[in-house]
Amino acid sequence: MSQKFRNHDAVLDIHDRPKPVHWIGLSLQHLFTMFGATVLVPILVGINPSIALVSSGLGTIVYLCVTKGKIPAYLGSSFAFIAAMQLLMKTDGYPAIAQGAMTTGAVYLIVSFIIKKIGAGWLDKILPAIVVGPVIMVIGLGLAANAANNAMYKTVADAQVYDFKYVFVALATLAITIFFNMYLKGFIGLIPILLGIVCGYLLALVVGIVDVEPIKQAAWFALPDFQVPFIEYEPKLYLGAITTMAPIAFVTMTEHIGHLMVLNKLTKRNFFEEPGLHKTLMGDGFAQIVAGFVGGPPVTSYGENIGVLAITRVHSVFVIGGAAVFAVLLGFVGKLTALILSIPNPVISGISFVLFGVIAASGLKILIENKVDFDKKKNLLIASVILVVGIGGLVFEVGTFTLSSMALATVLGILLNLILPDQAKSEV
Repeated sequence: MSQKFRNHDAVLDIHDRPKPVHWIGLSLQHLFTMFGATVLVPILVGINPSIALVSSGLGTIVYLCVTKGKIPAYLGSSFAFIAAMQLLMKTDGYPAIAQGAMTTGAVYLIVSFIIKKIGAGWLDKILPAIVVGPVIMVIGLGLAANAANNAMYKTVADAQVYDFKYVFVALATLAITIFFNMYLKGFIGLIPILLGIVCGYLLALVVGIVDVEPIKQAAWFALPDFQVPFIEYEPKLYLGAITTMAPIAFVTMTEHIGHLMVLNKLTKRNFFEEPGLHKTLMGDGFAQIVAGFVGGPPVTSYGENIGVLAITRVHSVFVIGGAAVFAVLLGFVGKLTALILSIPNPVISGISFVLFGVIAASGLKILIENKVDFDKKKNLLIASVILVVGIGGLVFEVGTFTLSSMALATVLGILLNLILPDQAKSEV
């Protein structure tokens, strides 16, 4: 498509630069839209949220540079890797997560190179709906138990004790978030998660389960505790982290492609042709490597920000770039980091009941939209194995080589789809 093309339905098209005052406001709007989800991921994993803010901002800037400012996409913390990162944080900590994040970026770069050479048809063959749908369901449902436990129990003298206040705050936060999702309109209708966290936090303050002392003691300016793996740590290869997170990259690629499809319709362009799918994957890959290098979680394009583009009809990459710069700057505000860290588990759990459920339901939606036939034994067997292995927690270990349940479920799903015939003998 010609570079001179302009989408006249847009208030600001991709390369339109807003006036300075409008620019600040529009960029902050994008920032606040992704804020709740982006900081929730590191909170659930145990990563400093200030690092996640910085890594999402840097990742977005890298993405815009690689795609030459042709795609208005903001990259935030990916939910798909939460379970894998939680596991790695318990075993090897930050360095393992950092290597895993950089590995997923490397997978994107390899796939980008292959697509540039031979096209993208092979990607559809190894990741059909019958594989992607159940794997996404596993990503959401595999986290359900953690969310429920954090909503019920507080730690007293190294023991887990049931607390009614915790359950009350979690369920109230859940109810408030559902209400906001259903009844708010306009811009505030795009940030129900952030509003749910705020209201849940205020309720937690009222019932007395928030420790505000760290907020009072925190400095306004504070350098994030960057966990640069090649400087802070002795050189070591975390093979388990690599094998745990790398397969999940293939799942997030489908999300990446889906977001591009929506952006194509929204902006009246074809980003698969210009700058090309290989370029968009390359941008995402380099963004993940940068995020991992500073100790942040892997990043991915955010549906919340696509919603803002649709409602405001502001598609300017300058606005997206401004949001990225603000995210980096906010990462250095010490009191904000302390405030985020003070959010109690029941509030996060109340939000998680919605978010994890939405992830699982998204997998179910893929199966429905693609009209997957479960009367076919092949489809039934693939979905069954993925769901039980992934949710059940089956881990494959040989020496230092480890495949987490989610990664193992993904690999088994891909292999079964490639190996099994389309029809069983009994169906012929």
